[in-house]
Amino acid sequence: MKQEEILLKVNGVAYKMSIEPRRTLVEVLRENLGLTGTKKSCNEGECGACTVLMDGRPVTSCLVLAIDAQGKEILTIEGLSQGEKLHPIQEAFLRYGAIQCGFCTPGMVMSAKALLDGNPKPTVAEVRKAISGNLCRCTGYQHIVDSIMAASQMMDKKG
Repeated sequence: MKQEEILLKVNGVAYKMSIEPRRTLVEVLRENLGLTGTKKSCNEGECGACTVLMDGRPVTSCLVLAIDAQGKEILTIEGLSQGEKLHPIQEAFLRYGAIQCGFCTPGMVMSAKALLDGNPKPTVAEVRKAISGNLCRCTGYQHIVDSIMAASQMMDKKG
């Protein structure tokens, strides 16, 4: 199949590459850029495991063609931490037991980031709504909600 040159800006870095136009953003992130924190699961936009932020909004990257992501700011789970220093959301997920198998975690964290960027002091109901597109089979969600609420407080103290 014909290859097209694209330029993607991911985690603040510009990447120029040739890809088949049919390839999805999650495929390019994982296979071309080696950013495997974004998980590929349902391939139908139903589970949220592949959630990344595009121009600050959460998107299921399995439904976005990489070619359509050009000119957008893409943030993946790898872009949250600064070296060994975790983002407060990541810290809270560890501290409050929100990680079990870990497969849903990157997508959950990215959805939480989008929420807290737009609403630094959400209610529990707002947190639950923000993560409603992310499925978790292990935690029962309460630890995830608790983590996001704690991250909100942690970020408020740092800000």
